[in-house]
Amino acid sequence: MNTLRVQPLTPAAMAPYGSVIAAASGGDAINGGSSRRHEAVAALDLQRDGGRAVLAVYDAQARTFPFETRALERHRLSDQVFLPLGGARRCVLLLAPAGLVAPRGEDCVALLSDGRQGIRIAAGTWHHGLLALDDGPWAVLERRGAAVDCDEVVLEAPLRVVL
Repeated sequence: MNTLRVQPLTPAAMAPYGSVIAAASGGDAINGGSSRRHEAVAALDLQRDGGRAVLAVYDAQARTFPFETRALERHRLSDQVFLPLGGARRCVLLLAPAGLVAPRGEDCVALLSDGRQGIRIAAGTWHHGLLALDDGPWAVLERRGAAVDCDEVVLEAPLRVVL
């Protein structure tokens, strides 16, 4: 069994797998100066092969850790975006690089969000489903299309994620 210790979610740690979405300073003044607009993600890959963007709400239940799994998934045709709703919502991201036919436990990283960060998982990146540490809703921007865009893989050995 492989054991992964969770590391903090930072833009540098997330860069090989997607990006971190967080409040930023600056931005463009809009709405008569009462708001500031920040370009959080310059472009999202959601429309390949006739796909369309769908905004969903996931009502997550907190997981317990250590957490063990043998399963990862990927969406070859699209990015996914997860944004915590209604307050701080932390999650653990279990990720492996895109481009691998079948990732192994040693290919994986585990990153812990601070509760205010959103996440963009890039198309093709292997990941586990939402591993929430706090109960509550997440806004999820994802692709829907005629073809199901979800590949799954079973790891050779169980993977244990430790906070």
